[in-house]
Amino acid sequence: MKLKKLGLVINPWSGIGGPAGLKGSDGIETVRQAQEAGIEPQSSKRAAIALNALTPFSDQLEILCFAGDMGGALARELGFTATVLGRANTDPSTPADTERAAQMIRDAGADLIVFVGGDGTARNMVNALGDNCPVLGIPAGVKMHSACFAISPKAGGEVLRRLMAVQLVDLREREVRDIDEKSFREGRVRTRHYGELLVPEEGHFLQAVKNAGREVEELAVADIAAEVIEDLEPDTLYIVGPGSTTLAVLEELGCEGTLLGVDLLRDGQLVAADVNAPEIEEAIAAHDGPVKILLTAIGGQGHLIGRGNQQFSPRVLREVGRDNLVAIATKTKITELGGRPLLVDSGDPELDEQWSGFIRVITGYRDAILYPLSNGDTP
Repeated sequence: MKLKKLGLVINPWSGIGGPAGLKGSDGIETVRQAQEAGIEPQSSKRAAIALNALTPFSDQLEILCFAGDMGGALARELGFTATVLGRANTDPSTPADTERAAQMIRDAGADLIVFVGGDGTARNMVNALGDNCPVLGIPAGVKMHSACFAISPKAGGEVLRRLMAVQLVDLREREVRDIDEKSFREGRVRTRHYGELLVPEEGHFLQAVKNAGREVEELAVADIAAEVIEDLEPDTLYIVGPGSTTLAVLEELGCEGTLLGVDLLRDGQLVAADVNAPEIEEAIAAHDGPVKILLTAIGGQGHLIGRGNQQFSPRVLREVGRDNLVAIATKTKITELGGRPLLVDSGDPELDEQWSGFIRVITGYRDAILYPLSNGDTP
């Protein structure tokens, strides 16, 4: 398989709700709230990271797309030949625009369609294409439970580069799942199988389906919580990421934490719940003392940063620093990765590379391991 005609479908607003702490980006009202919080969309930037891998082949490749921020503007900015087949009917564009774009691009003879978004956009691809046209998801959403996404935009670019070099031929059906955003915002995870998409497969460059449900290893989680609590430092602001393992720490302290949001902790007390990226930045600026980040990895996928916790913006991560990261995970969760590294996909490739390397992961009481954290460039 060598690419000659590459389809490009960008969901311009995908992921904008993540840094705003809105647990998703579905709906015009959510987009409006995120804009009011000062959040800028990142989809085109993440698409550019992936497509940069193809710029050496720009004279061999035609990009099929819709006009403007659905793909045409970026394709031309990067120097590709862009064939614009239509445009969105509304601004912001809607799922109907996404599905119409995918169908028109397929009908125009695309060898592969790259779509940029989250699980909602993947659902649009299922609706428009089924499993009869190869696609590759570039992760830009808040919810990315599906297995049709590259582990990062840069990894997606590597898959595309290998296709251009005729190094990759396997196509496999990969599962698409989506989550009920209303339930998600209320702290309940309701995800279901939605369909399959045909995806070029290249080992560690594609993510797995997210493991759902609350961690069942209650004793292991309790041990981790005990270790974290014993190590809490006075006058230190802890930015606590989402997840059942981090929530166990807060619950052990008697705090009403947020399962799927980001909370602020100081001296064993919850000082703010379910904060967004700008609020975190303000809290860091106002705090006169050390700041640490407490994170756990997503089961199955292994993402430590960049899935469901986009409140940890590159600015926040740089401000706090890698040395002040406290990572926690049960040994079962680590073992289920099968030797694959934990992953960082912050949206800033330079930062992701800087944070790559071995990190300490607390796995129990007085128990920790050194484990690799990767930006996806290496297995």
